Amino acid sequence: MRHSAVFTCTTPAAVVIYRAPAPEMEEIGPRSEVRVALEGEDRLVLSVTAEDIPSLRAALNLWLRLISVAGEMLAMTGAGTRGNEGAAGPGR
Repeated sequence: MRHSAVFTCTTPAAVVIYRAPAPEMEEIGPRSEVRVALEGEDRLVLSVTAEDIPSLRAALNLWLRLISVAGEMLAMTGAGTRGNEGAAGPGR
């Protein structure tokens, strides 16, 4: 039986937060699938599907934490607000 969860976050910094964990998309485990998508410029959608509940929990813990840390870093630096979005992009 497959299990899934979907989280939606609305924030003006959605584009910047979306880019932050992009390198981790390569590291998806064999028992779970993760999709992070943008809906417009202010809505981030995290979809996780897994073979079992422990895999779902582990993937959710990882991805929700990655998104949370990206938001915390934006808040600390003041980046990611309208007009400043490029400042926090990957490699900066």
